Amino acid sequence: MGLLAGVALDALLGDPRRWHPVAGFGRTAGALERTIHADSRVRGVVFTAVLVGGAGAAGRVLERRGGVVATALVTWAVLGGTSLGREGRRMAGLLEAGDLEGARARLSHLCARDPSGMDAKGLARATVESIAENTSDAAIAPLLWGAVAGVPGLAAYRAINTLDAMVGYRSDRYERFGWASARLDDLANWVPARVTGILTVACGGGAGAWRVLRRDGGRHPSPNAGRCEAAFAGALDVRLGGTNVYGGRVEARPEMGDGREPEVADIRRAVRLSAAVTVAAGALAAGTAVGVAAGVAAVAGRTRRTR
Repeated sequence: MGLLAGVALDALLGDPRRWHPVAGFGRTAGALERTIHADSRVRGVVFTAVLVGGAGAAGRVLERRGGVVATALVTWAVLGGTSLGREGRRMAGLLEAGDLEGARARLSHLCARDPSGMDAKGLARATVESIAENTSDAAIAPLLWGAVAGVPGLAAYRAINTLDAMVGYRSDRYERFGWASARLDDLANWVPARVTGILTVACGGGAGAWRVLRRDGGRHPSPNAGRCEAAFAGALDVRLGGTNVYGGRVEARPEMGDGREPEVADIRRAVRLSAAVTVAAGALAAGTAVGVAAGVAAVAGRTRRTR
């Protein structure tokens, strides 16, 4: 009930406008990083463990005191599916109006690529790929972790994902310090990314999307993003992947899918597909939560009878 209520709140309201708890967590993480940062994996492990463990512990306290209401509110706070859709529609609107400069400036709300040399098709591809990957990160993964671990799972997952965005990329500052955050994010998203791929096939892809997912999902350098992007490529009948630029660093990524290059109209199609996958994941998460609760109750009942 709490998970479904949180999904409904996110659909109606999107992210909280003020006093967003994830933003507060980010400020806390930033302060701790400035205190303990060093070019050290050990310090990075401590940094990650303290923050993720603290988020999970806070989630446990909230769950015990607030029950269904706490679950609903935390689910709403950690989900980002509605805001992801809004960003996608904003990008589509700018490109439909021919405002390339506005679209280039807006791309930073979705990903970290350098948009300065992108034309409309390049921006469309970047947006579709970001929607595909973030459907898992912003919606499916927190719902699944909430289903199996309640509010602590929701809070800990969002902490992991936030830390990966802050320190989990390769640079002189974070190559070693951010290693633990990046690897933990890969682990936490391993199952959700594959569930996202399967749900994408089920919601709009069919046999063609399944074939692309199986063939191309493992070609991406990320162990998880490729599953989401390949499934979206197959479902939308477009071709994703290619050359990306990140802060002056050029990456050539394998192409996924057999269709044409994404066009501006495909952004709105991707937004609709992402929303459908999120609704399906909400139902799956609610069912999983019921199953987990029933299993725990059955084990507890047997334990009491044995005693």
